[in-house]
Amino acid sequence: MLTDDEDDEYDPDAESDGGVDEFPEIDADSDSDEDEGEEDEDFSGEEDEEDEEESSSEDSELESDYHVGPRAKTVISGITGQPKKVYPEIEPDYDSDSSTEEATNRVGNVPMHWYDDMPHIGYDVNGKKVLRPATSDELDKFLATVDDPDSWTTAFDKTSQQEKPLTSEELDIIRRLYAGENPDAEYDPYEPMVEWFTGKGKEEVMPLSAAPEPKRRWIRSKWEKQKIMKIVRAIRAGRIVPNKPKTTSKFEFYSIWSSEASTSAPPALPAPKTALPTNAESYNPPEEYLLTEEEKKEWEEKDPEDRERDFVPQKYASLRHVPAYDRFIQERFSRQLDLYLAPRVQRKKLNIDPSSLIPKLPSPSSLKPFPNYQSLKVSHPKGRARCVSVSPDGAWGVSGDEDGVVSLWEVNVGCEIKRWKFEGKIGSIEWCPRQDISCFAVGIEETIHILVPPNVDSAILSQTQALLVPATLAPAASTHPSVKWSSTSASSWSVDKPMLSLTLPQSSGVPTQLHWHRKGDYFASVSTGGASQNGVWVHQLSKRHSQAPFKKIKGSVQAVLFHPTQPHFFVATQQYVRLYNLAEQKLVKTLMPGIRWISCMDVHPSGDHLIVGGYDRKLCWFDLELSEKPYKVMKYHSRAIRSLHFHPTYPLFASASDDGSIQIFHSRVYNDLMTDPLIVPLKILRGHQVTDGLGVLQVKWVPKQPWLASAAADGTVAVWCS
Repeated sequence: MLTDDEDDEYDPDAESDGGVDEFPEIDADSDSDEDEGEEDEDFSGEEDEEDEEESSSEDSELESDYHVGPRAKTVISGITGQPKKVYPEIEPDYDSDSSTEEATNRVGNVPMHWYDDMPHIGYDVNGKKVLRPATSDELDKFLATVDDPDSWTTAFDKTSQQEKPLTSEELDIIRRLYAGENPDAEYDPYEPMVEWFTGKGKEEVMPLSAAPEPKRRWIRSKWEKQKIMKIVRAIRAGRIVPNKPKTTSKFEFYSIWSSEASTSAPPALPAPKTALPTNAESYNPPEEYLLTEEEKKEWEEKDPEDRERDFVPQKYASLRHVPAYDRFIQERFSRQLDLYLAPRVQRKKLNIDPSSLIPKLPSPSSLKPFPNYQSLKVSHPKGRARCVSVSPDGAWGVSGDEDGVVSLWEVNVGCEIKRWKFEGKIGSIEWCPRQDISCFAVGIEETIHILVPPNVDSAILSQTQALLVPATLAPAASTHPSVKWSSTSASSWSVDKPMLSLTLPQSSGVPTQLHWHRKGDYFASVSTGGASQNGVWVHQLSKRHSQAPFKKIKGSVQAVLFHPTQPHFFVATQQYVRLYNLAEQKLVKTLMPGIRWISCMDVHPSGDHLIVGGYDRKLCWFDLELSEKPYKVMKYHSRAIRSLHFHPTYPLFASASDDGSIQIFHSRVYNDLMTDPLIVPLKILRGHQVTDGLGVLQVKWVPKQPWLASAAADGTVAVWCS
């Protein structure tokens, strides 16, 4: 309660309703003994006054003895006009439990090293910075532990960055942990056991045993099987039908010409506009738009699709005389069809010059020389000129026809020098590539003849006779018994007779191809028309030895080739080309040209490239170092390809077809493996006639000149020069 002096000094009108007295200061010396003595004297002097007040208000005295905080003031409210008590404002730093406790760090459980470079260590409950306390060095800490015997009972608090004393309970827990005891002081390890399952009503109710699981636990029940099969049979019979998914989606309508563009689709095209009315649709058109009776009758007789207009122009005196339009519904329906069937997507057209897509090739005039005109012609009047060949020196040419005539002629002038006549048609002719001898092989019905041309130099003739008819034969090799070698002695030989002959097995057919090895001692023959499947033979002149390299081969063999530099052997069947290693006797690779029926092939003089032709007009170029698939496929002929040949010295190759034309190509192969071959079509040679559906049957290059010899079904052999 307030004293009399304080009551006199207090003026209620001095402060407003919100006025608050200051908190009375606490004297630090009020707890001393001197004050107690003075209080006793004051208390004895004022005893009479308190006795008088005690009778008036005992409750207020009791409140004054136990009141610690600031006293409330009674003021008159300016709003309600009633008296009210006003308490002074509580300071934010004041705590009812302890007014001397310092503010704690309220940053929470965060790494304190974040504040290493800052003057504060966090924030208090009001968001104010908590400054970092002063820290001492290690020497001061050590001296503090010496002076203070209770320093070991403190622990460092990272949050407040200070040493805090531990309580007796925490010290007891630490002691127990060091001793290896239970940290709980109330835990008794020797307390008596509680019999949980002993006694009536406390018996064990769960099966705690180590007995193995019975067999019935992991064997399926036959009764469950019967129930499941019953349900399965009901589902199969249709008695049980699964719940069909309920379709709640209704048919939705979309505005096809809405202005809202879809995010995934391109923007919609604008709707097609209706055609504007013309003068003919006016209610008062000019006279030239009105139809006469004849024009109106003609308009009515036409079909609606053929009419120029869908209406007949009419003329009215005024607009109010115009009747209702009879074709309004039909035109509205047509307009709806136009909107519905109009394109929704705009197709972007690429403005590309077609000439830019064609690869830029060098001009043929810069790739000369190559054959471009027919120089001479040799005739075979009685049959088709089936085959042709040129001597290694390029001076002589030999050709054969189906009448059995073999003609020897000079390449430069086309003059026929010698003619041989055999029984049966000529299937193939090939000149021996050796320069020291002069002979060529001719394939007839189941026979191969080795002929020597006339007017041969004596030295070359003697070497040829030494090879074909030696004085002493080498020991007979284990040749095939069905191939017979027969020769004519040097004394009885004449130019009209073959010097050496080979008789192939019966029913072998006509040898359609003869191919010499580059050394001139071996040559291979292919017979495709006979009944025997194995029509490939390899013959050796020096030992008079013949052998069939394949006991069994898949497919019918069409052509064979010797590799120009390696001991490899190409065999072409109807759809595949297989490459064999003769030294190791194994298959190296199989080429797949993608041709329905292979007709011919030839290998580049470098041995790294191969061209294959077929009856389906395709010409495939293979790079043997790259892939089993063709590097390039060309289709320049309109009919089947019959013959292909690489020039031995010039970068040229030719292809002959049944369309009567010969295609000349420039084929430059580079030593750099990263550079692709340059293939340029140069010239189309036309001069042979197509006879009985057959055109040019074989082409051969003149070895030392860019000239070409061709044999055709019209019975002519032509030489094309540059």
